[in-house]
Amino acid sequence: MRASLIVNPYASRVTEERVRLVEERLGAVETLLTERRGHATELAASSVGDAVFVLGGDGVVNEVVNGLPPGRPLGVIAGGHTNVFARAIGAPEDPAAAQTSRRISLGRVNGRRFAFAAGIGVDSEAVRELDTIQRGRDGRRPGDLAYARVVARRLLSGYEQRLDLEGLGRAALVFVSNHAVFSYAGPVPLRFSPEARFELGLDVTAPERAGRATAMRLAGRLSVGRGIAGAPGVLTLHDADRVVVRCDEPLPLQADGEDLGDVTEAVFEAERNAIDVLV
Repeated sequence: MRASLIVNPYASRVTEERVRLVEERLGAVETLLTERRGHATELAASSVGDAVFVLGGDGVVNEVVNGLPPGRPLGVIAGGHTNVFARAIGAPEDPAAAQTSRRISLGRVNGRRFAFAAGIGVDSEAVRELDTIQRGRDGRRPGDLAYARVVARRLLSGYEQRLDLEGLGRAALVFVSNHAVFSYAGPVPLRFSPEARFELGLDVTAPERAGRATAMRLAGRLSVGRGIAGAPGVLTLHDADRVVVRCDEPLPLQADGEDLGDVTEAVFEAERNAIDVLV
């Protein structure tokens, strides 16, 4: 199988030596380096390989799945800081060991595909503060501890109801996931919806209110792997095809850790049996 390799050369675990090693292991027919935001989508769409491999973090993976040609399998090599998708899907460290094809569903929000998670609330605000503003200013990606601090600070200051989930009710935050793991806190997987699977539709968890007491209660559930789906005061959907969220005011939206700007409405949809991933 001929492989195209798309690389984010600025990712935290990407070096020139590692790129050469991956090229050799894959026998890549082309290596394409991203130069700007959104570039990986264009590179994937014009790639010539029988499969498209990505070396980088979740951001470049998100861009590639948005440009992946129909019927072309995807391979993922963890090269970023957190690498949620690569870890959740079980991508091997050695790309040559990726021999099994796994058919998975994807999510879409306002037409933009996502591989594992999207949301409006504390997650999207943390992405805006740290990834868009701070990283845009100094060029460095903040670590997981910085994200944890921002999330904790925002949760402790509290959120009132400001979202309307069509057919479900009012909420303060909404998390939409394509897999049980929504994110990782270092080595610890944060499973918001433990029943979510890559092969199913979307799972939705939306705390009706979020303040100090709610944060402590939900953090306790997360720490023992119970997730927050089905908890008292949390609106929940499992294996959904579509959910519409309307905001009382423009709010940040994130998908796979990418800042998608402010929205007043977000339409989340499941794209079932969307792509094949090599694992």
